Amino acid sequence: MLLLQIDTAVLIEKGILIAIILLGSLGIAMYATWGERKVAAIMQDRIGPNRAGPFGLFQPLADGLKLFFKEEIIPDRSTRFIFILGPCLAMLTATMTSAVIPWGPDYKTATGHIVSFQVADINIGILFIFGVVSLGVYGVMLGGWASNNKFSLLSSIRAASQAISYELAMGISLIALLMMTGSLSLREIVAQQHGFWNDGYFTWNFFRQPLGFLIFLTCAFAELNRAPFDLPECESELNMGYHQEYSSMKLGFYLFSEYINMFISSVIISTLFFGGYNFPFMEVVEHSVNPMIFTAICIMVLLAKAVCMILFFMFIRWTLPRFRYDQLMKLGWKSLIPLALVNMLITGIVILYFTKK
Repeated sequence: MLLLQIDTAVLIEKGILIAIILLGSLGIAMYATWGERKVAAIMQDRIGPNRAGPFGLFQPLADGLKLFFKEEIIPDRSTRFIFILGPCLAMLTATMTSAVIPWGPDYKTATGHIVSFQVADINIGILFIFGVVSLGVYGVMLGGWASNNKFSLLSSIRAASQAISYELAMGISLIALLMMTGSLSLREIVAQQHGFWNDGYFTWNFFRQPLGFLIFLTCAFAELNRAPFDLPECESELNMGYHQEYSSMKLGFYLFSEYINMFISSVIISTLFFGGYNFPFMEVVEHSVNPMIFTAICIMVLLAKAVCMILFFMFIRWTLPRFRYDQLMKLGWKSLIPLALVNMLITGIVILYFTKK
């Protein structure tokens, strides 16, 4: 009976955490659309959304309600079941990747119970993320094929080939990072980046793997279909792209999944390379404030790093022009993959040298 009570308590705790992460991701994705329009407006010397509410803060709500109440149209010659499955799969894979992210340090209650701010602490967290991300392209492929539209099909083929090409370089760049950390667990990787400075070295992996970070970041742009790698949604050639035939909340699912992916990718980059929820002088803060306040500070630090990455994604979108498709593939196969292999080789030599020393 006691075991049943403990399991029930853990299930309730994890259910609450899942709900908070899911709703938080949706909220951040919703207001990322507002942020993107504001960033574009600032960079182009415009005002941006300013009608719906103060500073246009209600604009995302208005856009969401508009999508929700729009007429839903399913093309006659589409494959109906797969047409509906596509956006659902895109949304599902976008939200699943957050399950293994450590959002903050464990919190110990007065009764001795430890509350973990991680849905699933598995020792192959990075492999889980890569597996889910590789499934995400199926949502795009199914949607583009089931639409029975040549532009949508061509766009989905572009998206699939782009994802396959850049996943290779991304995976190889991560191998170098894993060689240094010796773990596939995200919580362990974050723990190794504790604080900011230790024993005369920077603890964050960004300083240990700068080339690996640049390769990973470039591949993240391509995986997210963000400019300058937004070839699957190239309006000059393919109209709207793979979701051209979609309307109402099916279109909303595709749009939301893109912004959720951008938020989760920003959190993953912050976790792998920028210390996750760790921050400078955190030992001093930990011993001077309440443990609950310290945990809240750590969570806010991770979210602040993620927001900075999101703003960087937006800045790049409105700065660089879109690549041609041949340039996109050439960069992936002829530049990033060789660079990632060289980085992995150099990392292995450095590890071997210091191990023998």
